[in-house]
Amino acid sequence: MTALVRDDAVVVPVSLASRSYDIVIGRGVIATLGTRIAELRPDAKVFIVSDKNVATHAMAPTQTALKRAGIASGQMIVPPGESSKTYRVLERVCEAILDAQIERGDLVVALGGGVIGDLAGLAAAVVRRGLDYVQVPTTLLAQVDSSVGGKTAIDSPHGKNLIGAFHQPILVVADTALLDTLPQREFRAGYAELVKYGLIGDAAFFSWLETHWRDIFAVSSSRNSAREHAVAVACRAKAAIVGRDERETGERALLNLGHTFGHAVEAACGFSQRLLHGEAIAIGMVLAFEFSARRGLVPAADAERVKRHFAEVGLPTSPSDISGPLPGLDPIMELIAQDKKVKLGMLTFILVRAIGSAVIETGVEEHEVRVFLNEKLARR
Repeated sequence: MTALVRDDAVVVPVSLASRSYDIVIGRGVIATLGTRIAELRPDAKVFIVSDKNVATHAMAPTQTALKRAGIASGQMIVPPGESSKTYRVLERVCEAILDAQIERGDLVVALGGGVIGDLAGLAAAVVRRGLDYVQVPTTLLAQVDSSVGGKTAIDSPHGKNLIGAFHQPILVVADTALLDTLPQREFRAGYAELVKYGLIGDAAFFSWLETHWRDIFAVSSSRNSAREHAVAVACRAKAAIVGRDERETGERALLNLGHTFGHAVEAACGFSQRLLHGEAIAIGMVLAFEFSARRGLVPAADAERVKRHFAEVGLPTSPSDISGPLPGLDPIMELIAQDKKVKLGMLTFILVRAIGSAVIETGVEEHEVRVFLNEKLARR
């Protein structure tokens, strides 16, 4: 149940010229969704895409907010989880939007976590050659990362997020009260992406998280200032990077810290409940720090500090923490070779020179990665 709306929401602008938009952060802000949409698109209809788990607690307040603003809406509910990021489900969503007679002046609302944001955003990008859409992220991971920046995608057997488009939303409404309903495992997985912002460019934020992470996790019926502060810091950091490098031709690649290793192990687990996305990224970031230490870029003590914090929170930190079998080294290296940062067949990794100082390392030798990963996999 969402808290009553307050008037002290934090608004973080994403500056992209004609594609600029606001991220609205606060407890209970979903109640303002209808009025905010009406201000942006008077007379527009809305089509909501959500999943079964999210719809049980977030669909009613969403529809209520839209109805109060006089906005007509339709909806489609898909199965929860990464299995919905497929051609088959994308087709169903696109056809449902067309069946609802959503026109080019209308809106799609992505109500859910990263999977829904990616799926609904991609549908909006292609239906009628492009519809505007609004992100209403309901997980910590989506609020601090995937709902901002316009990346939309589905998965391929070749890897994660390989079929997609850059398509910016026109608004992001991040209601931190919705996070109260998240299972602890889901919250922890999202927390990994929150920590990422400290690791890539804000050492002071990482230190703050080491001290205050329990406050962020706490469920409260009143304002959770630590949670809202953390979400706002992450959104400001991502908005700044996206504003400078919208299509990931340079600096934005830093946001992929841990993702080359993490996406590979996530795909190796079949995009299943064995390993959630944020858990995979936690492992990936620890591996990125350890690989950086192996190359002499960062002190081993920094790598150990990052690993210790993730372990304290309850996140996995190495392939040995993944239950069940993993494929051998060769299949995992094949998945790494499909990473979107590969250029001219050469591997690119986001590595670190210190906590808070990430760098783009191009031309990394495959043999070096194989030796490193072989050691890590051998410890399972």
